[in-house]
Amino acid sequence: RTFIIRLLCTCGGVSAGLADAETIFALSSGHGRCGVAVVRVSGPAALTALWTMAGLRHKPLPPRTALLRSITDPETKEVLDRGLVLWFPGPHSFTGEDGAEFHIHGGPAVVSAVLQALGSVPGMRPAEAGEFTRRAFQAGKLGLTEVEGLGDLIHAETEAQRRQALRQMSGDLGRLYQDWTHRLKRCLAHIEAFIDFSEDELIEEGVLNQAERSISELISEVERHLQDERRGERLRSGVHVVIAGATNAGKSSLLNTLCQRPAAIVSPIAGTTRDVVETALDIGGFPVVLSDTAGLRDSPDVVEREGVRRARERVEQADVTLVVVDCVQIPSDQHSVPFLQKHLREVLSTQDPQCVVVLNKMDLLSEQSRQRLQTELSSWAAPPSVCLVSCQSKEGLQDFLSELHQRVKHLCGDPLSGGPSLTQARHRAHLQQCVSSLRQFHRYQDTDLALAAEGVRRGLTSLGRITGRVGPEEILDIIFKDFCIGK
Repeated sequence: RTFIIRLLCTCGGVSAGLADAETIFALSSGHGRCGVAVVRVSGPAALTALWTMAGLRHKPLPPRTALLRSITDPETKEVLDRGLVLWFPGPHSFTGEDGAEFHIHGGPAVVSAVLQALGSVPGMRPAEAGEFTRRAFQAGKLGLTEVEGLGDLIHAETEAQRRQALRQMSGDLGRLYQDWTHRLKRCLAHIEAFIDFSEDELIEEGVLNQAERSISELISEVERHLQDERRGERLRSGVHVVIAGATNAGKSSLLNTLCQRPAAIVSPIAGTTRDVVETALDIGGFPVVLSDTAGLRDSPDVVEREGVRRARERVEQADVTLVVVDCVQIPSDQHSVPFLQKHLREVLSTQDPQCVVVLNKMDLLSEQSRQRLQTELSSWAAPPSVCLVSCQSKEGLQDFLSELHQRVKHLCGDPLSGGPSLTQARHRAHLQQCVSSLRQFHRYQDTDLALAAEGVRRGLTSLGRITGRVGPEEILDIIFKDFCIGK
């Protein structure tokens, strides 16, 4: 039947079978001196490694039980170390293969000796980067989104990143996409069955209407998932906060104050900062990429003009812009609000709701000037957030940090509440392609059902590229389960 041929032409996912039967080994703990180092082995020769190096050939090997053994070189029989060994018979292991672990002392000489000894065992080789996780994925132990979550967890630097990565690694995001995949496979199976068997009157009435409703619901769910304002992606890569303003306003001083080190040169000479100075921060558990930029002014210096161009480019790309203003430069004749409004228009290309005005050098103002300035700011209709600080005396810094933390927290959201967040740009691209393909079903469902089914198939393939698994055999399973064809 043409139905079967079309299904067999569908782009499949990664095969669950392991193509590489070699046994691999590597240091799984961190490099450098440490109390304990873990060397992991995975593959058919893992048991041989335990037999030859831990003297366990004639002893029972209880799975997942630590045994204290002398670890020896299989060629010279020299004792290399005394440590713990564990046996993980497949498929109940991280990779799904037979596995073993050597927990040894973490000195570089000990680790090097054990790795060299493992390399002398027949059928073993050093693992490539990420190869253990790749084998776990190919064996079906981890989905592709869980693999990405594991990578994010390893590289997490803030508490919020850890929470989001752990949630993704636990499978929340993968289960959402698998649910969509299952529903879409069911729709495609029903549509394909209707195309091939409706003339034989073997298909129930209303199958196409049910598929249409399911596809419409799925489009709505995917679109809601996409409308997350990039919270998960921001949390994964960091919120981009850009410090901008005129020369000598104290931008570099603010950067140094926030990162608590002299990251940027501070000088009374205008135009000292000419390139973007970037540093990573942890603001209340959320990752921030903080950028100091060149002072915005017209300059005959070609290098400084390039710095200004780069500064304006960063402002356009920023998630949050900190517009730093020198308090001393604000007019004292009851015109501070128009002055600040004009200054914001010069710094920001558009009205930015994520802008925070930082009035720096408040320590140079008299008490009377401070009160007057605060009174005027309180009368500003629909103002941006304004914080009075002093990078010199640290006055107002705590209130400013609280404001910045709230902004960053709002942009990232709570990784533990609500549905799982999109964390990868590739997820977003494939989901957008999925929605576009599913809309093809609605365009052609009344004129050419084969083209409509092709749209559903492409949508299914886009989802499969996120999870790493989609194949025609899964659709065939549903066909024969849901329809008694030829009965």
